[in-house]
Amino acid sequence: MMDRIRWGILGTGAIVRGRFVNAIRGSQYGVVEAVASRSLEKARDFAQEFCIPGAFGSYQELIDNPNVDAVYIATPNSEHLAWAIACAEAGKPTLCEKPLASDANEARQMVDAFRSRNVPMTEAFMYRFHPQTERVKALLNDGAIGALKTIMTGFSFITRPEEVAMIKSLAGGTLMDAGCYGVNVMRYLTGEEPADVIATGIWGKPTGVDEVMSGVFVFPSEIVGHFHSCFRATVSHTYDLRGTMGRLAVDTAFDIEPDLPSTIRLWRDGQYEEIVIPPANHFAIMADDFARALLDGRPPRFAPEDAIRNMEAIDRIYAAAGRK
Repeated sequence: MMDRIRWGILGTGAIVRGRFVNAIRGSQYGVVEAVASRSLEKARDFAQEFCIPGAFGSYQELIDNPNVDAVYIATPNSEHLAWAIACAEAGKPTLCEKPLASDANEARQMVDAFRSRNVPMTEAFMYRFHPQTERVKALLNDGAIGALKTIMTGFSFITRPEEVAMIKSLAGGTLMDAGCYGVNVMRYLTGEEPADVIATGIWGKPTGVDEVMSGVFVFPSEIVGHFHSCFRATVSHTYDLRGTMGRLAVDTAFDIEPDLPSTIRLWRDGQYEEIVIPPANHFAIMADDFARALLDGRPPRFAPEDAIRNMEAIDRIYAAAGRK
């Protein structure tokens, strides 16, 4: 019986190089079997650097390779649909980088392609697997700050004009690249979909993508969520939760370094407490969860339909902001 999943990776960009390959190396249930790029030379160089057995100059070749058990899609957002459907048609379970697609309609097509063939697929929001996020969720569920009333979340960093996230035709933009985390964490922590959306954005010239996006979600339970994402300010990714009896704050929320501890700050009953979370590689935990799902014959922890709902919320933000 197989005890490890052999991963094939589509793309050789920063998230693969900086996070995913090393995460698989540190995982319990996966190995990297192959990598593909549009350039065979680039794929071979990458494979040699990271000691990966297979290198392909075609995404389809990797998908069709019988030695690949599961595929991680790390292409630009605009290409997720085509390659996800190719994976579904080949019967390859797929972990797709966030956001799942360019819009909710594409996300539905992707999910339908996998569902109709009974092939597992999920969206790679790695932060959900970090013990910090799980602890925050548990504290909320246990009433640590009373009834949740407001969420404030932000993700910013300075982005160079030549980066993929700044290219409109590749479905770039700050909401797609960074703000999607804030959308997801608000939905995850409330367990609700927004009833109302207010948003405004600043579109760059000449990029044509949203370089700043801010807005408000009003949830059915009357929890109010404030979100902000930005390509023009120094690195920051946080969320702050206020309830009827206290407050929770996380200063390093999404792109958490695997070798460093993180801290949840908690105020309640007039007392302040810091809850230190030991280092954890959330990419490795996410990959192992998906691998164990395949090995055990169970669904992934997060259903693909959640990715559709996240894209629906993103679409509503763009509509409210009057996307150009």
